[in-house]
Amino acid sequence: MTDDALDAVFGALADPTRRAILARLAGGDASVNTLTSMFAMSQPAISRHLKVLERAGLVSRTQQGTMRLSHLEAEPLREATDWLADYRAYWEDSFARLDAILTESDGPSTDS
Repeated sequence: MTDDALDAVFGALADPTRRAILARLAGGDASVNTLTSMFAMSQPAISRHLKVLERAGLVSRTQQGTMRLSHLEAEPLREATDWLADYRAYWEDSFARLDAILTESDGPSTDS
């Protein structure tokens, strides 16, 4: 994943409305009207959120009859998760080192 693509994904995920839209789309495709009914905002506002998600590759849109449906594209989420996994290993190692230091500083128990 390129830096620009990763920036777009994290930028899209930074907004709670867009995260809620993705959560809804995980359950199946939805029209703009369906998504609008979930939020206290206008249809143009939802459409703007969908455009951000679409530019990030997280949503695709298809025409079905007279409706335009939005569909979750999960691959960019997997790629972002893979990128984050490298940092998870770093933090796990850091916590293991901290645990070793704390265990060492406790020393032998003097309880009698």
